[in-house]
Amino acid sequence: MLQFRTAAASHVGLVRSHNEDSGLSGPSLVVVADGMGGAAAGEVASSTSVRIAEDALRDGSDLAPADLLEQVVDRARAEIREAVTADPSLAGMGTTFTAVHTDGTRTAIAHLGDSRAYLWRRQVLEQVTHDHTLVQAMVDAGKLSRAQARRSAHRHIVMRSLGGGGLSEPDLSEIEVVPGDRLLMCSDGLSDLVDDATLALILAVPHAETVVELLVAAALDAGGVDNVTCLVVDVVDATAEPAARSGPVERWGAVAELGVETLPELRKS
Repeated sequence: MLQFRTAAASHVGLVRSHNEDSGLSGPSLVVVADGMGGAAAGEVASSTSVRIAEDALRDGSDLAPADLLEQVVDRARAEIREAVTADPSLAGMGTTFTAVHTDGTRTAIAHLGDSRAYLWRRQVLEQVTHDHTLVQAMVDAGKLSRAQARRSAHRHIVMRSLGGGGLSEPDLSEIEVVPGDRLLMCSDGLSDLVDDATLALILAVPHAETVVELLVAAALDAGGVDNVTCLVVDVVDATAEPAARSGPVERWGAVAELGVETLPELRKS
């Protein structure tokens, strides 16, 4: 029976005045969401998506993992849009959303935006998600190299998100993970500043808590120009490690700081 054992951290960085990233870690669900909109409350959008994911998990739904994640995306999209309709000053508010959920046998991933999920298996790092950005589309079309994309002034233009005015259909699929695998879920405050070779070296460190500390430190050493959130997720066999079955569900970043329950109520407070 597959379960997740997760170490996580969220840091405001060295430039931003507040944290718009949100994260969620639990034995069967991990989420990273990077809010967009600045004054239009990106932190509320990211917090809302994480809260809805947590609610879905608490409901104990018997849905397949991919179906549950699809339901979360639909609910979060609707709630963010309703909030913008009710308060036009929130126009432009949105969030990336990358989530992995397992029922112990099947595992699924939902992805919108440029937060990322990586798989570390047998000393090899693989990016599982595909960035929904303008520069990634240009790389796919052969108009930019990966090196040029990392330096492009347009690299932060996100083409798909929850809210934000862009497309909002997620990449949604089942993925294969096995005990011994390690996942890295992160906002672009890490992946924009720390290259894959360095990520791979850090992920080789055995203890996940140390890995998280090193990842955040690497992003800050590289300038810390954005919020940085990362979750290091070790896939374990809960049959062999019974303590993994009942690990806590924890919030990280903006959702932990705001304690958001409903988006409209937060905006009135």
